[in-house]
Amino acid sequence: MNLSISQLHQLMKNKFTLAGLTDEHADIVADVLAFADARGVHSHGAVRVEYYSERISKGGINTAPHFSYEETGPCSAVFDGDNGAGHVIAKLGMEKAIDMAKAKGVAVVGMKRMSHSGALGYFTKQAAEQGLVAISVCQSDPMVVPYGGSEVYYGTNPIAFAAPGPDGKAINFDMATTVQAWGKVLDARSRNKEIPESWAVDGDGNSTTDPHAVRALVPIAGPKGYGLMMMVDILSGVMLGLPFGRNVSSMYENLSEGRELGQLHIVINPEFFTTKEYFIDAIAQTMQDISGIRPAPGFDKVMYPGQRSDAKAESAKENGVEIVDEIYQYLISEHIYINSYDHKSAFNG
Repeated sequence: MNLSISQLHQLMKNKFTLAGLTDEHADIVADVLAFADARGVHSHGAVRVEYYSERISKGGINTAPHFSYEETGPCSAVFDGDNGAGHVIAKLGMEKAIDMAKAKGVAVVGMKRMSHSGALGYFTKQAAEQGLVAISVCQSDPMVVPYGGSEVYYGTNPIAFAAPGPDGKAINFDMATTVQAWGKVLDARSRNKEIPESWAVDGDGNSTTDPHAVRALVPIAGPKGYGLMMMVDILSGVMLGLPFGRNVSSMYENLSEGRELGQLHIVINPEFFTTKEYFIDAIAQTMQDISGIRPAPGFDKVMYPGQRSDAKAESAKENGVEIVDEIYQYLISEHIYINSYDHKSAFNG
């Protein structure tokens, strides 16, 4: 089913308000999900609506959170989200970080006691639109075998980075520290498609192309991805006094409890290190240089990070977004959720 971005946004928002979110919070969550679907990142779009709606309805996402924000140093702060909607907390936390970085050059804002916040590139883009550089990292539940291991310990623990360029353009990448994000496996399940054998392993530790057989994901580039996911867990979990490693809460185990997750935004104002003009010109030159590189066989063009996603988003404004029919039927149905996730294994959810 093809929907305009605004139609998709409204359908998702309707579910979240029915589940119990305020109009303001439902609008933000739907905006983050629509951002992902418009860019072709369907793993973090409408495929997540039923899960969020079930957790909201069962109390695992606080619909009336008491937010608190404390500046803990000249350039640092902690935002306690009271287990509200993670998308809302991450967006508000980035707004605080942007204000601090504009005034002080650097901002490090930790957000704690929050739920899943979706595509991190949404939040780094907030900063890039204000002429700032941003890094965002967050925890996720244990789904990954560490390099050389046979049992899950860390999550997919993503990292996003953005830097502003000319004419509203930006370099913006958002990556899991696994070969592929878990949401990509969910998307493959919803589309009844196989996955590449490099993404995940089954219960015996063997590579699998069946998304329903996945029992663990694997780190990107072996020990390098393993090191990155450990770094993310320390920055967004340990440093905020939250559960870490295999103690990070499951996405599906109990949807009536808050997830107590952590996320960290690092925002830098380039004007405290060089001139704004030089920085923007250098990013523009980087984009131009990369676009001018001779493509390898099988490729039409070399793109800078975020360029392909931005092109898809521009196309979506005109041509709409393709949504799996089953998900569309759920979005237009009277059901808030269909008990698809609670008390299930992460890999069966």
